Amino acid sequence: MFARIVKINLKPNRVNEFNETFEKQILPLLRKEKGFQDDITFAGPSGTEMVSISLWDRKESAETYNSVTYPEVLKSLSTVLEGSPQVKTYEVANSTFHKIPVHATV
Repeated sequence: MFARIVKINLKPNRVNEFNETFEKQILPLLRKEKGFQDDITFAGPSGTEMVSISLWDRKESAETYNSVTYPEVLKSLSTVLEGSPQVKTYEVANSTFHKIPVHATV
């Protein structure tokens, strides 16, 4: 399993707009993507910071999403974003929810 972690800075007072856009436009796109497994989004206490973790079956699926669909996602969020999101990718080392045992990742 592979994870994309996206740190997003929002313009002030845009959390509700972000959440609505995410639910109505972005989640439907994600659900159509080959290899998409799950997404968890966190809202920071300031109301201007969001972190989204999407989980993918393998690295190639996440990379395809990143190059093909992610630019469309950024367009959908352009009215609420402050600057460019920071994206990092990781191999999932373990997950109790997804029943992935702890193992060495290289």
